[in-house]
Amino acid sequence: MLTTTAVEKSISLVDFLAMPETKPANEYAHGLITQKPMPKGKHSRLQSRLAREIDLQTENKKIALALTELRCTFGGRSLVPDIAVVRWDNLPRDEDGDIGDRYERFPDWTIEILSPDQSATTVMEKIIFCMEQGTELGWLIDPQVKSISIFQQTSFPKVYSLERNATEPLTLIAEIEDWQLSVTEIFDWLKV
Repeated sequence: MLTTTAVEKSISLVDFLAMPETKPANEYAHGLITQKPMPKGKHSRLQSRLAREIDLQTENKKIALALTELRCTFGGRSLVPDIAVVRWDNLPRDEDGDIGDRYERFPDWTIEILSPDQSATTVMEKIIFCMEQGTELGWLIDPQVKSISIFQQTSFPKVYSLERNATEPLTLIAEIEDWQLSVTEIFDWLKV
């Protein structure tokens, strides 16, 4: 179950970021701390496989990285998308040129995988907030109904499902548009 803790005295973003990390991760918005649900089998499988497949298309070409559970702090919030795809030029780097630990920007592509005990509305609100801040593409994957809702800056959300458009190519970031990925392919990853 999604747990929201209303802090008796409103906590600031700075104070939230000074708190120790938790597992599963806590997120911050409007003075509230919300703990993400612990991922279950379908969620974990889709998260790890999709991140790996995205990296296969983007990492060697230095287009982007798919980072799981990356804390993204921006717009007065601190969110932890299931997968944050960050373009190469936007990756945080430390003084040695290694990937940095703090990411203070919206992801270029945010991917959320709905857990059975999560509110779809709450997760959609997170994606919409990211889009309002500058995220180019948002995906909401629902393993229970086997659908993927795609959010873009320039159009209304579109829902892809096994019943309606199972083999239609899903919208991806511009640099990897030649890669074809469908709802059928993604949900076939659940078969073991």
